[in-house]
Amino acid sequence: MTHSPSDAPQLTALITGASGGIGESLARQLAARKINVILVARTVSKLEALASELRSTSGVQATVFAQDLTAQDAAQRIETHVQELGLTVDFLVNNAGFASYGEFHTLPRQHELDMIQVNITALTELTHRFLPGMVERRRGRVLNVASTAAFLPGPLMAVYYASKAYVLSFSEALNEELRDSGVHVTALCPGPVETGFQNRAQMQDSRLIAGSNPLLSPMMSADAVAREGVDAMFAGQAVRVVGLMNKVQTLTPRFLPRSVVPQVVKRLQARNH
Repeated sequence: MTHSPSDAPQLTALITGASGGIGESLARQLAARKINVILVARTVSKLEALASELRSTSGVQATVFAQDLTAQDAAQRIETHVQELGLTVDFLVNNAGFASYGEFHTLPRQHELDMIQVNITALTELTHRFLPGMVERRRGRVLNVASTAAFLPGPLMAVYYASKAYVLSFSEALNEELRDSGVHVTALCPGPVETGFQNRAQMQDSRLIAGSNPLLSPMMSADAVAREGVDAMFAGQAVRVVGLMNKVQTLTPRFLPRSVVPQVVKRLQARNH
């Protein structure tokens, strides 16, 4: 999917989880390419501030819609809002997501179910609502933010890792279904990123984040991850793993007995004592 300064203002991207972290950086990257943005997240004040910035710095149309994706009707509400605005979604960026940290049986049940709602259900439903129009127009892109966690089982973050495995598999399958349609689906797979994600998951003192294990990649900036994600999306790449060491780590499980992999991940994610 190509674009030029003359046609870019007619293109629109819808970005979930746009109020901070990778989503905020993705919004800036797309606006810099003169693509209009619809910013979706829970916190309207942060969305309004970002929208104002993008209008000023990039000269694009930026609209906001405050929506908590844990709500069962979230995707329907978002689609209705887009229709009321009279806009067409050319780029769907499913970035919203969160995690939890700890042994599954000790974690609040509703929190885990909410995670599935945001990381899997809302992503799937939004894709199903906006993808048919892209296919009909024979142009469009879907960028699903997965994770290097998608390649592994994740003791101490079991539901999060499983949810990202779904996102990766779902994205790869759709991209193949859509071959020759003019539409592509990309799974972006970063490792740990410098955002508020870890604080929300209460995993600041895990070895994965604290960096006490020399086998782990250093955390990347949200801007660096977003740049790679946007490049991969425009290139129609099915999967983009961000960072050389992260790429190596996603290949490592292929050379280990499957029974060993969860043990290794658990050690990497254990708390520093």
